[in-house]
Amino acid sequence: MNTQTNTVDKNRSSSHLVTKRLPKFAPLFVAAGSIILAIVLTFVIAHGFNVPLAAFLAGVINLAIIVGWSWTVEGRRKAVDRVATTLVASAFALALIPLISLLWMSLEKGGPVLVENSTLLSRSMEGMKGIYDKEFAAGRGQLLGGFYHAIVGTLLITLFAALISIPVGIMCAVYLVEYSGGKKAGALGRSITFFVDVMTGIPSIVAGLFAFSLFSTVIGLVAPESLTAAKSGISAAVALSVLMIPVVVRNTEEILRLVPHDLREASYALGVPKWKTIIKIVLPTAISGILSGVTIAIARVIGETAPIMVTAGFAASVNWNVFSGWMSTLPTYIYDSVTRPTAPGSAAIASVDRAWAAALVLIIIVMVLNLGARIMAKVLAPKAGR
Repeated sequence: MNTQTNTVDKNRSSSHLVTKRLPKFAPLFVAAGSIILAIVLTFVIAHGFNVPLAAFLAGVINLAIIVGWSWTVEGRRKAVDRVATTLVASAFALALIPLISLLWMSLEKGGPVLVENSTLLSRSMEGMKGIYDKEFAAGRGQLLGGFYHAIVGTLLITLFAALISIPVGIMCAVYLVEYSGGKKAGALGRSITFFVDVMTGIPSIVAGLFAFSLFSTVIGLVAPESLTAAKSGISAAVALSVLMIPVVVRNTEEILRLVPHDLREASYALGVPKWKTIIKIVLPTAISGILSGVTIAIARVIGETAPIMVTAGFAASVNWNVFSGWMSTLPTYIYDSVTRPTAPGSAAIASVDRAWAAALVLIIIVMVLNLGARIMAKVLAPKAGR
């Protein structure tokens, strides 16, 4: 009899606990209802649709309904938890708004231009005159010119910046973690950490001035008659490497610290030297995170404009030699197209269209780099054992 009573009590208790929960899809239903109600209230209050007001009202209504419902059904503790969850989800949604709007605007303004004028990807601005843009604006001609030279410049300068930054950044991070970490941190390790922190906050224009001054000084000592050669692709690559190195160091350092010490100790116990342990055990284990950090660093500099303007200038034709001559990149091409259109007045719409198309191509390049890095990280990541 006692056993049956205990079983009944347990069933009642478990049933009681299960019933004190909101339905699984309650947050989604409340969010959808809040958005609809907020839109209606926006039309009533503002006599028209207002996106900021609608977003604010939707957030407030959603928070009030979900918290009140949860407090009534689930109790105070779960209601407080739902407040935190709702605030975090709202912050995430707010962060997505500018990203999605930027991507949408680029697709809306640059996509049709690329589809209708695919030659933009294969032509440069060499020989372009304002009369062609005036004819295009008047509807009597096609959109001529292009930014093939800027794509080439972007890829070459970024490639050389990566070749400089990635080895230096990874080796610096290895030294900080493996040779100068913990109690063994000496003056050199502390100095490197300090300067990396300082370099992280350096304005990009300062990096460009540094690279230009460096090349001007060297060329002035070696060949004063060729001082104009200080502006080149390699000078821009050095400027970008100054911005890339601290990002690579910081990301690689954090990833290397996540590698379990048991792996190192097991390798040392087998008599494997430290340098080989780092190459064969530590770096392969952390390769996925390292590649992600490198991708972040490349994405950080591939859109820089100010240092490229100072170090590489502007060019209207294709230049494959990073060691000589001015070069254009997609960011500088966009800036130059908007601020100095080929034709003034209403004909400037041609330069603006080319700028939006170039912006979309730049976004696609960054997305491809991120996708490629993720694929490489997945392929190179150590396979899990049985």
